[in-house]
Amino acid sequence: MADKVYVDNVEATAAWNTVLFDRFSEYRHIFVTALRRFGDDALAGDPPNAGDRILDVGCGFGDTSRQLALIAGPDSHVTGIDAAERFIAAAVEEAEADAAENVAFRVADVQTEPLGGPYDYAFARMGTMFFANPVAAMRNVRKSLRPGGRLVMVVWRRKLDNEWMYRSEQVVDRHVPKPDAEASEALTCGPGPFSMANADTTGDILKAAGFDTISFRRIDIDMLVGGDPEEAVAVALALGPAAETVRLAGDDAERVRPLIERDLLALAGEYRTASGEVVAPASAWVVGARAPA
Repeated sequence: MADKVYVDNVEATAAWNTVLFDRFSEYRHIFVTALRRFGDDALAGDPPNAGDRILDVGCGFGDTSRQLALIAGPDSHVTGIDAAERFIAAAVEEAEADAAENVAFRVADVQTEPLGGPYDYAFARMGTMFFANPVAAMRNVRKSLRPGGRLVMVVWRRKLDNEWMYRSEQVVDRHVPKPDAEASEALTCGPGPFSMANADTTGDILKAAGFDTISFRRIDIDMLVGGDPEEAVAVALALGPAAETVRLAGDDAERVRPLIERDLLALAGEYRTASGEVVAPASAWVVGARAPA
């Protein structure tokens, strides 16, 4: 797939506000269950303090924002920010239903818009990998923190260590010529989920953004990717590298979709557990940093 040059977050925001929101909502029971395990590990190792003012970057449905508010207690306040209006609408509705009084949400492009603050703590669970200009975005986060304020973010490690995403993309690649992302009219999600997989690259981004005391901790888990093999195939073709290739390839992919589904189903069988669920090894970084005191 030809690399695409992103000059702003407009296309990624449009994607997350339309097709990706719909697909994430449909398979939320899979994605949120999987991602929460990474977030729980990160928060157990470096939680906010009681009473902290907290920024939740790329908050999605707001479940992380409500979790942060519970950890930091009733005297804390959490602001969840996402560029996609539909995610924020869902987050507001669910927070109201949950009577979460110390949580607020707003639509904002983290790369370009004021984020409020000053915050004591910023958190992101898989919410920082899609920026067209990650240095500008992370600099904006750093400016929103008080001196000495902490950043904790979870990002995917390399694709090779996330077997289901890596191998499902390989299946699609066997059947579909690599599409040219620049030529396709399909929306993309920006640089993609593995843009911060390299620790050296991500460390350099944070240094350029003005952070110090940067650390990386690896998390490896067995991640649920489907309640059964059929659902795992549907999930792989909804979100992730395999799904993006299929969307960008358009008719070329649809013509061979039965073959793709057949081979993905065989792959899912390799990861099927005794309970029938499909579970595969997955790996992420917990990245820590501080705003200079």
